[in-house]
Amino acid sequence: MTDVDLRSFQLGMINCFAEMVAAEVKPLAISPPLRPAEHEGLREATEAIVEGSEIQSYLETELLVTDLQSPEFTEGKWSILFFKTEATLQAYLKLKDRKATLERAGKYSADARRSVSRAFMELLGYPDSTITRKLDAAGEEDPFILLD
Repeated sequence: MTDVDLRSFQLGMINCFAEMVAAEVKPLAISPPLRPAEHEGLREATEAIVEGSEIQSYLETELLVTDLQSPEFTEGKWSILFFKTEATLQAYLKLKDRKATLERAGKYSADARRSVSRAFMELLGYPDSTITRKLDAAGEEDPFILLD
C-alpha cells in the first residue's frame, strides 16, 4: 500500500459513493474519514463530483459511531455524507440525536446500540443479511482499510 496516492484513492472512493447514491443503489454513503486538511484539499473536487452526480452532500465533523466501525476509525476526522434527498440526511441526523439522547439518559444499552447500528446500516443500504453478519461480528478487528 505504500505506492497508493492517498488523494487519488480518496477521490476515487468519493466518486464511487456519489455514483452509487446517484444511481439509488445506496440512500446514504460516507466518504473515507478525512483529516480536516485532507478535506480542504479535496473540497473543490468533491463539490464538482456532487454537482455532476446531481446529489447532495453534508460535511460531518463527528460521524455517528456504531458497531459498523470503531471510534478510532473516525476520531478527529471528518466525513462527507452523500445523499439524494433531504429526508435521508434528516433520518441520519435524527438517528444521531437518538443515540445521543440514549447516552445522556444512561440508556444506551447493548440492545439500544444494536438497534442504532442496524438503523444506520439500513440508511447505508446494506441488505439485512449483511447487517446481521456485521452486527454478529461487532467488536472484531475493523475490516476497513485506513491509509495514513
